[in-house]
Amino acid sequence: MLGKSKSYLLAGFLLGVLLSTGVFALCVRHVNSERQNNGTGMILKLGHSLDQQHPVHLALEHMAQRLQEKSAGSVELQIFPNGQLGSETECIEQLQRGALDMTKTSTAPLEGFLPEFAIFGVPYLFRDDAHAWQVYTGEIGNELLLKGSEVGLRGLCYLDAGARSFYTVKKPILTPNDLKGLKIRVQESQTAMEMVEALGGSPTPMSFGELYTGLQQGMVDGAENNPPSFYSNRHFEVCKHLSLDEHARVPDILLISEPVWKNLSPQVQQWVKESADEAAEFQRKLWQEKTAEVLQAVEQQGVTVHHPDKLPFAQRVKPMVDKLQETPIGSLIKRIQELP
Repeated sequence: MLGKSKSYLLAGFLLGVLLSTGVFALCVRHVNSERQNNGTGMILKLGHSLDQQHPVHLALEHMAQRLQEKSAGSVELQIFPNGQLGSETECIEQLQRGALDMTKTSTAPLEGFLPEFAIFGVPYLFRDDAHAWQVYTGEIGNELLLKGSEVGLRGLCYLDAGARSFYTVKKPILTPNDLKGLKIRVQESQTAMEMVEALGGSPTPMSFGELYTGLQQGMVDGAENNPPSFYSNRHFEVCKHLSLDEHARVPDILLISEPVWKNLSPQVQQWVKESADEAAEFQRKLWQEKTAEVLQAVEQQGVTVHHPDKLPFAQRVKPMVDKLQETPIGSLIKRIQELP
């Protein structure tokens, strides 16, 4: 009988410990939640697919530093590059669920979540770099940053991704006819696929992280991207022709989860937005310097940089652009074309 009493006492003691531990854990979670709401001891996690030497990653590090300074160390931005937390599309989906705080992505995959973002993939829509930035930082760009809130994705700022051009393994792309029969890697963007088809190529969606191997093993014959990405991901080791046709200017965008954003205090929201804007300004200057630098660097690595006439490319995709005028982004195309 005494043994049973001791067993009951021990069981009661253990139950009490477990209950106490559970209550403590709930209290800790509550305190952490309160600390996050007050902007103290907060960690925000950001995932992206680029490498640590890329100008965009360097700008995000600049943002992390500025955020730490503005918050006196109470808000930390942890950055996970190289697709550690998933592909661009996977990171976007995590933001929607509130499972990830922030991500940097190309605007191209966003058209699968918001059709309006297809505007950035319209070939030869922007006259030049200045025209593009007039859109990014103007009324249209700001409208689209906030448009994502409808699907759980709040845009903070745009990041320069320059102009996208073709690079290929065996032969240069000097005219649209040179794309005939070639498998060209594109982003997960319907607009990008339609553009390559209109130019005569065979669009092949593929994760950016898999592209080097895809080029090396002949799964694709080439790809299209900006010069810094071509260089920083060492695609020049496989592709010996870079043809600067500059068919599209698809910016990157910095996103924060809408559920996460709403849980931040107004003060933390201000710190995050200010730091993002400063990072964008820093990155734009860095991008210009890096682009000029890498064009010289790839030539030293045996790449031939070609400067094809852009007019035949623009003429070839004109029917596609005209057709897009009849879609929901038609009004955006018109507004952009009418900008002085």
